[in-house]
Amino acid sequence: MSLLRCHSFPVPLSPTRHHKRLPCPRLHLFATRSRPSSALPSLSKSLHRHPFRCSSMSVQEDTATSQLQDSLLHSRAYWVNKSLIAWNVDIEDGSCFLYASKCALLAVTDDGIKGYDVKIKLERAGGPLPANVIEKFPHIKDCGAFGLPPALDAKSLLKCQLAVAIFRSDGRCCDATGLQLPGVLDELFAYTGPLGAVFSEEAISLYLWAPTAQTVQAFLYREPLGGDPFEIVALEEAEGVWTAQAPKDWEGCYYVYEICVYHWTTLQVEKCYANDPYSRGLSSDGRRTLLVNLNSEALKPEEWDKLADKKPCIKCCADISIYELHIRDFSANDGTVPPDVRGGYEAFSLQESAGVQHLKKLSDAGITHVHLLPTFQFAGVDDEKEKWKFVDVKKLEELPPDSDEQQFQITAIQNEDGYNWGYNPVLWGVPKGSYASNPNGPSRTVEFRRMVQALNKIGLRVVMDVVYNHLHASGPFDENSILDKIVPGYYLRRNADGFIEHSTCINNTASEHFMVERLILDDLLCWAVDYKVDGFRFDLMGHIMKRTMLRAKAALHGLSKERDGVDGSCVYIYGEGWDFGEVAKNGRGINASQFNLCGTGIGSFNDRIRDAILGGSPFGHPLQQGFATGLYLQRNGHDHGTQAKEKLMLALSKDHIQVGMAANSRDYVFTNHEGNEVKGSEVLTYDGSPVAYALCPTETVNYVSAHDNETLFDIVSLKTPMPISVDERCRMNHLATSIIALSQGVPFFHCGDELLRSKSLDRDSYNSGDWFNRLDFTYSDNNWGVGLPPKEKNEKNWPLIKPRLADPSFKPQKSNILASVDNFLNVLRIRYSSPLFRLRTANAIQERIRFLNTGPSQIPGVIVMSIEDGHEGVPGLTQLDPIYSYIVLVINACPSEVSFASLALQAKALQLHPVQVMSTDEVVKSSSFEASSGCFTIPARTTSVFVEPRNV
Repeated sequence: MSLLRCHSFPVPLSPTRHHKRLPCPRLHLFATRSRPSSALPSLSKSLHRHPFRCSSMSVQEDTATSQLQDSLLHSRAYWVNKSLIAWNVDIEDGSCFLYASKCALLAVTDDGIKGYDVKIKLERAGGPLPANVIEKFPHIKDCGAFGLPPALDAKSLLKCQLAVAIFRSDGRCCDATGLQLPGVLDELFAYTGPLGAVFSEEAISLYLWAPTAQTVQAFLYREPLGGDPFEIVALEEAEGVWTAQAPKDWEGCYYVYEICVYHWTTLQVEKCYANDPYSRGLSSDGRRTLLVNLNSEALKPEEWDKLADKKPCIKCCADISIYELHIRDFSANDGTVPPDVRGGYEAFSLQESAGVQHLKKLSDAGITHVHLLPTFQFAGVDDEKEKWKFVDVKKLEELPPDSDEQQFQITAIQNEDGYNWGYNPVLWGVPKGSYASNPNGPSRTVEFRRMVQALNKIGLRVVMDVVYNHLHASGPFDENSILDKIVPGYYLRRNADGFIEHSTCINNTASEHFMVERLILDDLLCWAVDYKVDGFRFDLMGHIMKRTMLRAKAALHGLSKERDGVDGSCVYIYGEGWDFGEVAKNGRGINASQFNLCGTGIGSFNDRIRDAILGGSPFGHPLQQGFATGLYLQRNGHDHGTQAKEKLMLALSKDHIQVGMAANSRDYVFTNHEGNEVKGSEVLTYDGSPVAYALCPTETVNYVSAHDNETLFDIVSLKTPMPISVDERCRMNHLATSIIALSQGVPFFHCGDELLRSKSLDRDSYNSGDWFNRLDFTYSDNNWGVGLPPKEKNEKNWPLIKPRLADPSFKPQKSNILASVDNFLNVLRIRYSSPLFRLRTANAIQERIRFLNTGPSQIPGVIVMSIEDGHEGVPGLTQLDPIYSYIVLVINACPSEVSFASLALQAKALQLHPVQVMSTDEVVKSSSFEASSGCFTIPARTTSVFVEPRNV
C-alpha cells in the first residue's frame, strides 16, 4: 500500500442501531466519593462539533474556562504501569489528583472535577521515567512521573472514566486531561490463554479479552440475517477475560457481543455491539460472527490434511519468485470462467481456464509464489452480490480512448460495485465473503482452502497480503468498528493529545501493545495452519514493531508437519519497510523498517532499484526518466538539467541498480561510476540515505511494478518520448522485468508485467472497478486506452495522459503481447537454469559476482555482470552449478546496438544461453561474443545472457 491510496472515511457522530446510551447504576466500590453530578451539556456538544479522527485536531474556545471544561476531550496523560502515570506537565508547587467515575459523569470546572466516585492524590516522582517504560513508549520519555498508592485497586478503576487534574496552591484547577491506558492494561491483563470460540467434544467456549468492559453479553441467532436472538448469554469475567459455555449444537449459529464500556471518544459509557475479534466466520452483512469449527471434517476439501506433503518444493527462500495478483482481477474478465464463478475463489480451481493456463506457464517457467492482495474481511465491497451496481460495458467500449466519460460512470458507482483492492481491514481472521459463492455459512472457508489447494497443485505456493497496520473503522458507532468497541483506545496508536494517528491512512494500530501483537501472531498462525498459506506480505510493515515481526517469523518457522500439518521453515515473510509517520526513526520503538530489519531474514521491498530503473519516484514528476526509460540516451523533453547532469544521473542510477542486482547487500564492494571501490551502504540515494540495507539475499525484494502506482507498461509509456514506436516501449518493458528476474534476491512481479498490462495510466486503481483493472489472458488486449483514469488521483496528469491515450500508435497489438509473454517466460527459465542466479548468502555474492563496464570511462546505459562458479576438486570456490561454470549478463538500455570488450573475458568459451538461442525474439538471438577479443555485441534495449558450459 502506498500513501497514494489514502482517503477520508465518514465517521458517524450520532447513535445507530448498533449503539445505545447506557443508564448507569451507582456502584459503591470506592473509599472516597462525591455527590454525582450530571455530565456537562457543553461537553457533549463540543464533542460533536469536533470530530476526533484528525490527528492534528485542536480544540479552540474563546475563554480559558471553556478550554478547561473541554480538556477531557484530550488524553494527554499515560497510565504506564500500576504504580505510575506519566504526564508532560509541570505542577510547580501545586498538586495532582486522579479521578474516576463508573458512570462517566466527570466534568471540569474552575473549582475542580465534579462527578467523581474516587479521588486519589498523586505524588510527583523524582527523576525520569523508568527505563522499561521509555523502551516501550519512547515518545513519552520527557514526561514527568506521578506515583500511585501501592494499595490502589487499579483493575476496578480501569473500568471507569478516568482523568487527572492539577491544582495550583490556591486550590484552583489549572489543567486536566484523560488518560491513555495501554501500559497499565499490558502490565495487569496481558493474557496468553484461549480466545474466540473454542470447540470441544462437549461444548463451545467463548473467550473475550475486554478488561475495561463493565458487562458483556452474547446474543445468539439461528440465522445470519434478521430475527431476534434465541438466547442471550451473560459472560463472566476473570482477570479481564470474559467467558461463557454454550452447547455443542450451537455450532453453525451466529452471535454478536454487547459490550458495556466507557468510550474515550464520547466520554460516555456505551453499549457497543461487535463481532468477536477472533471470528473465523461471518454472516453475509458482516454483522454476526459464525460459530464455525475450522477443524471440522466437513470443511476440508478432499486430501486437505495431506496438502503439506504435496506442496511445491522450496529448498531455500532464495529460490522464491513472486507474482502479485488480485482475486477479482484474475477472473472477472475471463470468458472461459462461468459467470457465477468469476471474480472469486472458485475460479482458481478451473484447471482449463485461460487464467489458470497462464499461471501454469508461469509456474513451469519458475514462478514459485502467487501473492494475493487482501483476502480477509474488508470494507468497501458488499458481500451480498445482489446489491452490487454495474456499468454498461458495451457503451463504455464505444467511447473514445481519451474520453472522461468512462471514469465518470465508474466512479459514480465505485462504492457500490464489487471492486476494491481490500486495504480496509475489518476482521483479519476471516476470508472475504464477496469472493465466495455464498457469503453466509462456511462456504468462504471451504472455497479459500480449495483455492490454496488448486494453486499448490499447479506448482504455486500462496502468499497472503496482510494489513495489520491499520483498521478501517474506530469508535462506538461505526458498524465496521470492532476492536475499538471492545477495548476502546487500546488497539489503536494515539498521539500526544490522545487522538488516533492516521499516518497509514486511517486508524493506525499499535503492535507495541501486548494484545495487539498477540492478535497479529494468532491471526498469522490461523492462516498458516488452518488455511495452509505459504507466506505473508505485510502492508506498511514499517508501522509494525520489529519485535512483532521477529516473533511472527519465529512462530511461523516453529510450525511442523508432524504437529501442525505445516512446514513452517518454508513460510516466507516480507513487506513494505517504509519509515514515516509517528514511527519514523524508531519514534514508537524499534520498527520494522528497511534498515532495522537487516540480519533478520525478513524481506522488504527495494524501492531503490525500482526508482533507478524507471526514473524519479512515485511522488516525483511523472516524466522524470530512468535507466530503462531513456534517461540521457533518449530524452523526452522534461528538464533533467544539463547534458552532463543527465549523464551523471544515469551513472548514479546504474550504481543503484548494480547494488540491487547484488541483492542490495549492505557490505557488497564494487567499483562505482567514479572508479572508487565502495560498499553498497556507501552508495547514497537522492536524500542521502544508503542504497543498500540487506545482510542476506532474502531480505531484498526487487521489483519495478506493483499494484500501487501505474503499471509497468503505463509508466514506460508515460516517461518515454512520444514519437518512439510501441515496439520500442515493449522492449523497454521487457528490459525492466529482465533486470528484476536476473538479479540476486527475491524477484517480485505485478500481474500483467508480462502482458504489457495497462490501467489506462491510472496511478491508483484501488477503487477503479473492473473496467480499469481488466486482465486478458487470451493475450488479445492489454487494456490501454479505455478512457482517462479516475479524476480523484489522476486529474493533474490528464494533460500528459490525454494525448497519449488518443494516439493509436501507443496501443500494443496481440503480437506485442505474445512476444512479451514469451520473453518474460524465457528470463524466468534462465533464472532457474542455474543456482548462480539465486545465491544464498551475501558472502557468496561478494565472492562470485563482479560488475564490469564501471568507472568514469564506462559505456553509458550498459550493465555487465559476471557470475563465477568453482570447479569440483579445485581449491577456491565451491561448485554450485553442474552445467555452467561462468555466466555473463549484459543489459543494454541504449536505443542502438553497443559493443563492450573485456580483457578479463578473453578466451572464455561463452555462448548465448540456450533459452535465448531458442527464443522467438530474433533481436536477442543476434547477440554475440568474440572470445579472441572478449567483445560482446548486444542489440538495442536487450538483455543477453552468456554461459560457459562445463563440457566445453
